[in-house]
Amino acid sequence: MIAESRRLAAVQTPVIPIVSRWIAETPGTISLGQGIVSYGPPKEAIDSLKTFPASIGDHRYGNVEGQPDLIEAIEAKLARENGIRVRPDSRLVVTTGGNQAFFAALLAVADTDQEVIFPVPYYFNHEMAVVMAGCRVVPVPTTRDYQLDLDAIARAITPKTCAVVTVSPNNPTGVVYSEASLRAVNALCAERGVFHIHDEAYEYFTYGDARHFSPGSIAGAARHTISLYSLSKAYGMASWRIGYMVIPDALWEAVNKIQDTIAICPPLVSQHVARAAIGVGARHARAYLGPLDGLRRRVLEVLGNADVPCDVPETLGGFYYFLRVRTPLDSMTMSERLIREHRIAVIPGSAFGTTGGCYLRMSYGALEPDTAREGIGRLAEGLKALASRV
Repeated sequence: MIAESRRLAAVQTPVIPIVSRWIAETPGTISLGQGIVSYGPPKEAIDSLKTFPASIGDHRYGNVEGQPDLIEAIEAKLARENGIRVRPDSRLVVTTGGNQAFFAALLAVADTDQEVIFPVPYYFNHEMAVVMAGCRVVPVPTTRDYQLDLDAIARAITPKTCAVVTVSPNNPTGVVYSEASLRAVNALCAERGVFHIHDEAYEYFTYGDARHFSPGSIAGAARHTISLYSLSKAYGMASWRIGYMVIPDALWEAVNKIQDTIAICPPLVSQHVARAAIGVGARHARAYLGPLDGLRRRVLEVLGNADVPCDVPETLGGFYYFLRVRTPLDSMTMSERLIREHRIAVIPGSAFGTTGGCYLRMSYGALEPDTAREGIGRLAEGLKALASRV
């Protein structure tokens, strides 16, 4: 019988389209679901379109690794903001988004049946990529407040392990890993001979005393560290599909093959706009941090109230909370009923690898503040109503 690949059959069904369908079937729903921002690219980036295309070459294939002017600008940004000196031990590659960067990194380092360690909860698209590659996810627990458990990671490493994956600021929890924790994970990876893949898509989204740290800046880390970045959140450029990665120089030939096969090159028009956005820099995202921080504190105030049946670990990064709901309902059932009965959407925590309880991811980044506040109120009332009926 003709059938789909067994590898693909084992991959979880993408949860965002499922939740999107429920929302479409329930008019008036406010979505605290998908992790996007409410703003668009910098004006300078949009204005740069006036100078594209400049020649017939702008309609042809570009360099596999990205255009020289964009690479130069990103390398300067990495040195200035992240403490990462790309050359001579590393290589910068521009990708068609952060997800493609992760997939390229994975294919470059993993053989079939190897293991990749993920602290739980994890970003579902990362897990899906591992299964697609014919590898196995090894989930490891985090602490009660979703911080890294170094001992658990160390115990999980076996001769089949090829990489440990960390994301900070974290999706789906919003926590920011400390510099000490990331240094410890990076040192462990070096000691055990595995790669440390670190996703920094939310690098500009930190609040209070939290500080972002790039493990790729550690002395001697270049040979075993892969750093992933995205313009989707920081610059409001999700549809433009531009990300980039810093890889050990020894992986370039592998990544070159992957990039040439999957994308050939990132779209030149997107790279042109990205170059202008990088020129604006961190100030674009940071202009929105005040309102986002206000919403972060509002979530904690409303959902942390004693009469709301959930635990709300405080977060200092991204624009997420990962709620533990005190109910026997599973997360998919709870998420669907919140939409259909209370017109408020969140993402079921089961998509992020959680078991043994009802977890929900909520995002407060995509909405204008007044709408987000209305959604937070609906979520609180929905959780109280659904829990009381069980």
